[in-house]
This record gives sequence, C-alpha cells and structure tokens, in this order.
Amino acid sequence: MGKVYAVGVGPGSPKYVTEIVKEIVQNCDIVIGYKYTLKIIENLIKGKEIYEITMKDQEESYQKILPKLDNRTLVIPFTGDVNFSESEVVDRLIEIFGKVEIIPGISSIQVAASRAQVPLDKSKVITMHVTTQIEDKKLELQKALIDGFSVILVPRPWPTQPDKHFMASEIALYLREHNFDTNKMKVHVFEAITTDSETSFVGTVKDLEGKEFSDLSVIVFDQTSLDSYMNYKWQWKN
Repeated sequence: MGKVYAVGVGPGSPKYVTEIVKEIVQNCDIVIGYKYTLKIIENLIKGKEIYEITMKDQEESYQKILPKLDNRTLVIPFTGDVNFSESEVVDRLIEIFGKVEIIPGISSIQVAASRAQVPLDKSKVITMHVTTQIEDKKLELQKALIDGFSVILVPRPWPTQPDKHFMASEIALYLREHNFDTNKMKVHVFEAITTDSETSFVGTVKDLEGKEFSDLSVIVFDQTSLDSYMNYKWQWKN
C-alpha cells in the first residue's frame, strides 16, 4: 500500500502552512479533507485527485479510497495541528490505513496565545471539541482557573443538540453558576484566526453571556502577569 500522511495546515491562512507540509502535499497523489481545510491549501492541490468530505460521510469516503492506494500517496489535511483536538479521527485513520505518518502544523491555540500575549508554558490548554462527554474537562477548566493559570480553550459547537453545545456564552454561564466572579475575569475570543475574516473580542467572562461566536473560535482566559528575568537577579549574582 502507498504512503498515508496526516498533516496540519495551520489555522486558516495559507501563510501558516509549513514548508514540509507544502512539499508533502505537492508531491502526493490523493487528497481527502473537509471543505474549509482544502480551501487553505487549494493552490497546492491543483491536478490532484481530491475528495471533499463531511463528518457524516468521512468513514465511507476513507473506505472507498483504501483499495485505490496501491503505491500512491494519500494526504489527509487537518486544520491547525494534527496532534491537537483531532485524535478521534487520527485514531480511526490508523485503524483503517495502518501506518499513518503525522506531520504537525501550527495550531490556532498557538496563535491565540500569541495574540493575547499569554505564554503557553504558564497556561493550561483544553479542548472541548470532542464527541465524548466533557464533564471532566469542565472540572479541569475550573481547577486551572482556581489555581491561577491562564487557559486557552477550544469550545464545542453543537447547535443541533443544545445539551452538548458548549460555546462562549454557555461557558460563561457555567462558570458563574459555579461561583466564579466572572465580572473580574479577563477573556479574549478570536474567530477565524489568521484569515481575512479574523475578529477578536476582549472583555470579561460576564460579557460573554448571550454572545454568539462562530465554530472557528478560540477562547483565552487571561490570568497572566509579567514575570521577567529581572525578578530573579540572584541567578547571575556572585
């Protein structure tokens, strides 16, 4: 069977596609992915055998491609980084195709952290963008905020099932109902980050109640304070 790659193509702008991913995509035979993801790399996949999929038909599409591989190369592009919030799909690809080579990309969480000037190494990163239950992740969010960490969070859009829909407004209500003083909690929300349609919101968590944001949003709870090396002069004093 041919080679199979799962590659991250960045959060939205073609400028965030890494050189190694460009090389792999340009040299492949078949590309299969979601419409939004394929749009990011549209200039790299001209002339390729392209399959556009949705959540509903992805399994059927992967199974149809399997016997077509032979010695050809298949690329499955993922928005952002393959290694973040995509494990359910990647695990299934491994079950179907066997060996899958994973090439990381730049995630929206990295860009959002940079926009908000919140260092990742002093933050907790949480994704609610899964199909399984998220009660443990909600508790993880509470604990991180109580412990004083900033949090970079990918919410869960599920408009057809309100009990599973957990976007910015629902998160704000959840935190208030669990005794957080949301009037004093600083938050950023970024939509369609790195694209021409990018928008940003800065305010308090309380302000999020009743506000609607797109599926392509990242939330940053900002609890950082400056802590430069000048606070640790003893390290270089004799």
